[in-house]
Amino acid sequence: MSGNHAGADRADAGDGTFGGYGGQYVPEALMPAIEELTDAYERYVLGNEDGFVDEFRGRMADFGGRPTPLQRADRLSERYGRDVYLKREDLVHGGAHKLNNALGQVLLAKYMGKERIVAETGAGQHGTATAMAAAHLGMPCEVYMGERDINRQRPNVFRMRLNGADVTPVTTGRGTLKEAISETMRDWATNVEDTHYVIGSVVGPHPFPSMVRDFQALISEEARGQAEGKEGRLPDAVLACAGGGSNTMGAFHHFVGDEDVDLYAVEAGGSSLDVDEDEGVAPNSASLSTGSEGVLHGARTKLLQDRHGQIVESHSVSSGLDYAGVGPELAHLVDEERVTPVTVDDDAAVEAFHRLSQEEGIIPALETAHAFGYLHEHHDELGEFVVVNVSGRGDKDLESVIEETSRRDVPNAPDMDVFGGDR
Repeated sequence: MSGNHAGADRADAGDGTFGGYGGQYVPEALMPAIEELTDAYERYVLGNEDGFVDEFRGRMADFGGRPTPLQRADRLSERYGRDVYLKREDLVHGGAHKLNNALGQVLLAKYMGKERIVAETGAGQHGTATAMAAAHLGMPCEVYMGERDINRQRPNVFRMRLNGADVTPVTTGRGTLKEAISETMRDWATNVEDTHYVIGSVVGPHPFPSMVRDFQALISEEARGQAEGKEGRLPDAVLACAGGGSNTMGAFHHFVGDEDVDLYAVEAGGSSLDVDEDEGVAPNSASLSTGSEGVLHGARTKLLQDRHGQIVESHSVSSGLDYAGVGPELAHLVDEERVTPVTVDDDAAVEAFHRLSQEEGIIPALETAHAFGYLHEHHDELGEFVVVNVSGRGDKDLESVIEETSRRDVPNAPDMDVFGGDR
């Protein structure tokens, strides 16, 4: 699945651990399903049994629209005085990288003989991709989504329902991604015999972090070859936004063994990097930059938690980065100093959203905008050839951006008065 060049070998220890991270911290009731999935992952994804990988790649080409371009951003290149290239995952069917993993897992569920799909979603892109994949492959699908995120991402809720999925609101906690994952795991534990849980990021118990990375590694596999084709060499730096980390690991995987390529995981700095211990809230989603080791959703990783080890509520202007944890492989790569974690605050992300839209004609997801915020602030540190992963398009975020822009003094933003704003 991964190819044979540097960085593409199996990165875990074979038991789902990455250094001290990862593992399978799940209830006993889920272990049979985990063991069944691990066996299927090794047979079909790693071993290409029954031509699984060939069918996956064929469907990603015909249904998903791969390969995606590596496009030179001419105006950004001129602005920053270096070659800036965009890996256009926003052009995958559905508008984001999420289909790479969703289609892979739904197809795997069919090979396993499962009859039902469940999934969680934050920004709605993973839920949308799973709903599309399930419709494409003829499987019923239920998506759990935090009530707060449903209100922030109404277009994606309609898209999921349009594809035939049931969208179930989750009202516990703050009604965001963390609660949606917990509720989906409860569903899976109750219905393990006929149901597969399509986790949307490189999180959760083994084999999910490795499996999701392998499906998403199409991004860096293509980008590596495209970079050599366009510039005759590998990039000096690759930037990707990081929430749970699926687009991040997808963009990094085939560059991990190339020590001359700097890898930057751009996290949501929110409004502050501090933790409000009294309120149990972190006004950011920067687990790699500020988190500490703990267990969440079946794996040991870096988490946002208080001094007592209690998980605190995260925050980001972008729903898809609003998560208190991160993938265990990313946590390990940060400890090994192979990946550099950095942060961009809400204001800079909103400004970058407008900047890319106006200068390149590409409306990015708010998640992606964090990577462009870092490019804007730190381009002098990134070398002469930079690749930024455009993880998704921003259609889903337009209502949020109208609201957020009306509250901020954003340079060169459109006139918000026509939307009833107070600027």
